[in-house]
Amino acid sequence: MILKKNNKWIVIALLLMAIVPVIITVYEVIFTGDKSVMFLGNYHPNVVFLVVFYYLFLFSLGVFWLVRQIIFISKLKNEKTKAELMLLKSQVSPHFFFNMLNNLYGMIAKDPKKAQELILKLSDMMRYSIYEGEKETVTIQEEIDFLKNYIELHKMRYHKQINVDFKCKIDENRKVVPLLFIILLENAFKHGVENLREDAYIKMSLTTSQKEICFTIENNYDKAENQSGIGLKNLKRRLELIYPNQYELTFSETENVYQAQLILKQL
Repeated sequence: MILKKNNKWIVIALLLMAIVPVIITVYEVIFTGDKSVMFLGNYHPNVVFLVVFYYLFLFSLGVFWLVRQIIFISKLKNEKTKAELMLLKSQVSPHFFFNMLNNLYGMIAKDPKKAQELILKLSDMMRYSIYEGEKETVTIQEEIDFLKNYIELHKMRYHKQINVDFKCKIDENRKVVPLLFIILLENAFKHGVENLREDAYIKMSLTTSQKEICFTIENNYDKAENQSGIGLKNLKRRLELIYPNQYELTFSETENVYQAQLILKQL
């Protein structure tokens, strides 16, 4: 509020200073009787110098104020973008952790050893989501390890055969924004594996080249299922903020097979 008030008075002061030449010209026309006058034409050279210096100072002050406003607005936009990204990250996979905790509760009495394994893997995933998820980038190998932990947890959770094929051909040290691919994998489990009694499968591939990172995932699903949701909306918004004009996210459906592909372009 104080900043807005200060800006208001600065603008008023600049406008008042700017109309000084108009006032001087009107004064000369009225009191000298001339119908047209040359601005400062009849003044002493020292006065002319002072007036010109005054307007140069006024112009410099205006430019300085304008630059400061542009920088301030830019910082506000950056802070807003960071805040929005943090909010979107906080919404990644919350229901997965809730579901796993519920499963663990029922498993502890029946199979303590398996429950211990699940707890360790879940702990690693939560640690990655909280600490690595806050970073701007992670190595692509770290992101793959996170995805593999997610897959193993699901395999231990379900009492049915799940066929997951994950092929990677990557530069292990390549950097990528964390927690992007997990949303597509989570979507495949949620709308595919969870609702199919048998023959559920997921095929994934992650490749890197000099110019792009390509993640493709395919799963079968029940036709009655809708693949859209808040997770995909969040993913699209994050991509718009982090990779503007540098990504391609496409979806395709044939029969009861759903495929998603995310390409991150390295410009």
